[in-house]
Amino acid sequence: MEYGSGKHTYELVENWAKIPEDYSLVDVTGISIDSKDHIYVFNRGKRPMIVFDRDGNEVSSWGEGLFKRPHGSCLTAEGHILLTDDDSHAVYKFTKDGELLMTLGNVGQSSDTGYRMGRDIFERIASIERGAGPFNLPTGVGVTSNGDIFVSDGYGNARVHKFSPEGELIMSWGEPGAGPGQFRLPHNLWVDKKDRIWISDRENSRIQIFDTEGNLLDQWIDLLRPCHVYMDKDENVYVSELSRRISIFSNDGELLARWGNESHGMDDPLLVGPHVICVDSHGDLYVGEVATAFGKVDRGTRTIQKFKHVG
Repeated sequence: MEYGSGKHTYELVENWAKIPEDYSLVDVTGISIDSKDHIYVFNRGKRPMIVFDRDGNEVSSWGEGLFKRPHGSCLTAEGHILLTDDDSHAVYKFTKDGELLMTLGNVGQSSDTGYRMGRDIFERIASIERGAGPFNLPTGVGVTSNGDIFVSDGYGNARVHKFSPEGELIMSWGEPGAGPGQFRLPHNLWVDKKDRIWISDRENSRIQIFDTEGNLLDQWIDLLRPCHVYMDKDENVYVSELSRRISIFSNDGELLARWGNESHGMDDPLLVGPHVICVDSHGDLYVGEVATAFGKVDRGTRTIQKFKHVG
């Protein structure tokens, strides 16, 4: 079966991740791809970082015991990997082999935003009274061309933080709300070739685009609970939406392709909770899901799926 349309048409690669069938990734929250098309899968299983080749063969793994609740990931131009651990209120910088190089945030200590645990995500977000410093359940991370680090601080905060390459806080922006420059769960971010910061403002169902000083440049609203933005070498924009669909846009916002569960029954859906999306050098697409946290179902290795580009 094919998904998408036109130049963005794909076929699902069944059982892509070649790890034991009884092994569960639980939730795949971050995916990063290096220049060799090695796929770094940040997950909530027993081995938080598993590295695969394009064919789904395991290359390596690391991270046991290092994280409380994995969330976002980003590879740097120098070949390091940045990872957010929301329950630890921290962002870590590692080598690609798992050697810790730097920690951002006070591990285990949350900033004071008024955030309170509630019965569901909407009640928890509504409890946030103000924006505050780093971190309260941080979500995503990205790096600009000069090495500055940007972090979306989302589940318990409503801010974006800018750090120097050495980890010093430079500035922060954002407050809770639905107005321009405000956030209801800044869930992840992407830094484009122009150093614009694309924020997946999930519970406002929009993407907000900023410059590196926090000035709002644009927003996109043809979305339903966007979780993650990724851009390919042609700057096409790929968005994973928690509403169980994938959308692909041109860089100026034209919708190029979109699909979800239209051709699948509720007993075996194609998508359960798309959380992160990436594209390799061949144009093949990888989608990681929060199947357990959001869908309340353990999909085992299907928590990450590969769609081969055929269009």
